[in-house]
Amino acid sequence: MADDKTMIHLSLDDVRDLAYRVLRRHGLGEAHVPLVAETIVAGERDGCAAHGVYRLTNCIRTLETGKVNPHAVPRIVPAAGAVVRVDADGGFAQAAFDQGLPLLVEKAQAHGIAILAINHCVHFAALWPEIEAVTAHGLVALACTPSHAWVAPAGGTAPLFGTNPIAFGWPRPDRDPYVFDFATSAVARGEIELHRRAGKPIPEGWTIDAQGNPTTDPEAGLAGALLTFGGHKGSALSTMVELLAGPLIGDMTSAESLAHDDGALASPYGGEIVIAIDPAGILGEAAAAHIARAEALFEGITGQGARLPSERRFAARRRTPAEGVTIARELYEELTRTA
Repeated sequence: MADDKTMIHLSLDDVRDLAYRVLRRHGLGEAHVPLVAETIVAGERDGCAAHGVYRLTNCIRTLETGKVNPHAVPRIVPAAGAVVRVDADGGFAQAAFDQGLPLLVEKAQAHGIAILAINHCVHFAALWPEIEAVTAHGLVALACTPSHAWVAPAGGTAPLFGTNPIAFGWPRPDRDPYVFDFATSAVARGEIELHRRAGKPIPEGWTIDAQGNPTTDPEAGLAGALLTFGGHKGSALSTMVELLAGPLIGDMTSAESLAHDDGALASPYGGEIVIAIDPAGILGEAAAAHIARAEALFEGITGQGARLPSERRFAARRRTPAEGVTIARELYEELTRTA
């Protein structure tokens, strides 16, 4: 492992080993360790530092405060038609999604569309791992989840929404899928945490302080509220996420999740919704031809020099297995001490 004074270089196997050691040391059940660890590895592999090794600090905090069931046993809850319901039993979301995915795919292929509702889960990561797992079956995917109430609505000054990510995926034959995954806040909270750790100011427009004033101080921003992207447009989308992955599936809103946390500063607790659509269920034998037609749209974007979402992530995925990744030395040392 080559390193310098502030950063340290790791292979992906090093990242995986660190994640396994940290999670086991803090009592996560063995059935959950590989699934959670691979989410951490995927974040680093794809060049998404805010969703990589840094997220182990959230896992540790959540385990230490008892806000996740380390030995959860997810179970399929009977549901009619095209609905799949999984009770995560208070555990991390990965195991519940892993259990529900085969039935989601089966029902989407049978009905043309299906919905996976995951209840009582702790979701700490990005949504693109779930999205890619669905598009791998040739299905179109949409997912969202609330979080803790860290974000003020447009025109407001107090936290009410979560960062409330929305993710979408479109399968592309013999190519990386088209995937976007973004918070409806101006930025993911993890990015502000990383700025705080590095002692760097944050850009204007990310947060307001506790008095509702704009701030570039990450500490003040974390104590105040994040802002939605695009003003009222991001605020409306965030409201949609609250409704779809909250009351619609019988789970918590971001404000309720924060109340449940009760000051523990653990990862959000609540629900996640994943929608899978089978093009063949709509188009029959013509599905392949119409999926191929979509390539003209993507070529129209890239042909004028624009970038498709996730292109950099997929490029990093091809590069990092050989090159490895770099993380902050301070974070690495903090995690290795806990392991």
